[in-house]
Amino acid sequence: MNREESTIQKNVTKTVCYIVLILVTIMCLFWFYLLFVNASRSNAELSRGFTMLFSSHALENWNNLVHGTLPILYGLRNSVIISLLSAALSVYFSTMTAYAIHAYDFKLKKYIYAFILAVMMIPTQVTVLGFLQLIGKMKLDDSYIPLIVPAIAAPITFFYMKQYMDSTLSISLVEAARIDGAGEFKIFNTIVLPLMKPAVAVQAIFTFVSSWNNYFTPSLVLHTDKKKTLPILIAQLRAADWLKFDMGQVYMMIAFSIAPVIVVYLILSRYIVGGVSLGGVKE
Repeated sequence: MNREESTIQKNVTKTVCYIVLILVTIMCLFWFYLLFVNASRSNAELSRGFTMLFSSHALENWNNLVHGTLPILYGLRNSVIISLLSAALSVYFSTMTAYAIHAYDFKLKKYIYAFILAVMMIPTQVTVLGFLQLIGKMKLDDSYIPLIVPAIAAPITFFYMKQYMDSTLSISLVEAARIDGAGEFKIFNTIVLPLMKPAVAVQAIFTFVSSWNNYFTPSLVLHTDKKKTLPILIAQLRAADWLKFDMGQVYMMIAFSIAPVIVVYLILSRYIVGGVSLGGVKE
């Protein structure tokens, strides 16, 4: 009887968990659904109020957007280039830095770790004036380089990688590879990175989305229309003259801009729930 009661209790708990998860999923996906609904409506329909039914103006909004004054396809290309390269550089070099702090013992190790964490407390707005003066002297204004290269130094990504590495990467595994004659770069690229796949996937998504949605720095660095990213173009579209303002185009632009983010998430999400340690040796 006790066993039956325990089984019933487990089933009830599981059912409640599934119900909560379904409700949370619906709440999260509802806003995406509403976005695509609004992208299919005309400016006049949007001004009349809220509805959950799709309209027939999606193609019209898309044609007006593509054949408008804003180079949205160039904006898509620019955002993809900047976000992909920023995510790749940030994740790779942050993982390498975390590996150096984790696997090596050297003087000032604790102070360097604390200094890197302290950099996280400095907001971008505080350093932006000096940053703009620096890229101006280096003649890098209106280029992608100032938006990509600084991603190498990402304290937040480093901190996450270091915490994940402390719980999954055994020093015994590294020492065994060294005894077998493997070089440090080979150890990092063939042993450490594969073990860090779940963390790499998570941080790649976060870094990609952060770079994709970044408006502040690109708006100060990029000036040519064909070099601007999608967030800048969305802001320009929303700031159009009231005679030319079309909310249907704005929603279509936003829906168009989040599509690559969804694709990146679908590609990398399968690694997130992967095994935490893929063959690691316990101490």
